Amino acid sequence: MKTLRQFLVILAFTFAGEALHRLLPLPVPAAVYGLILLFAALQSGMVPSSAVEDAAQFLLRIMPVLFVAPAAALIESWPLLAGAWLQVLTIVAVSTLGVFGVSGVVTQALLNRLAPMDSKTEVHHG
Repeated sequence: MKTLRQFLVILAFTFAGEALHRLLPLPVPAAVYGLILLFAALQSGMVPSSAVEDAAQFLLRIMPVLFVAPAAALIESWPLLAGAWLQVLTIVAVSTLGVFGVSGVVTQALLNRLAPMDSKTEVHHG
């Protein structure tokens, strides 16, 4: 019952994202709106992490299964892609490397920014 309640919390933010997507004339996917809303609610303390933790862990564990349908659709679309496989492969490789690079830079910047805070909160026993 607890996990079902947690899924409903996540689903509520998903629906709120859908509503925002319909209301705002921006080219942002509804799922992104929902994630931003959930993140803001978690960060502000409006929603405690315990309200979604088990459901989120479950979704993370089954994430690879969620890619099966898109992969099957891609295989089904092979006749359309066959003529442009080199371009598609190039786009995938470049965008993957771009995501790796941006993720690394952002992560490093956050770690550097948080490092001074960690040293201030350290307790020294001596």
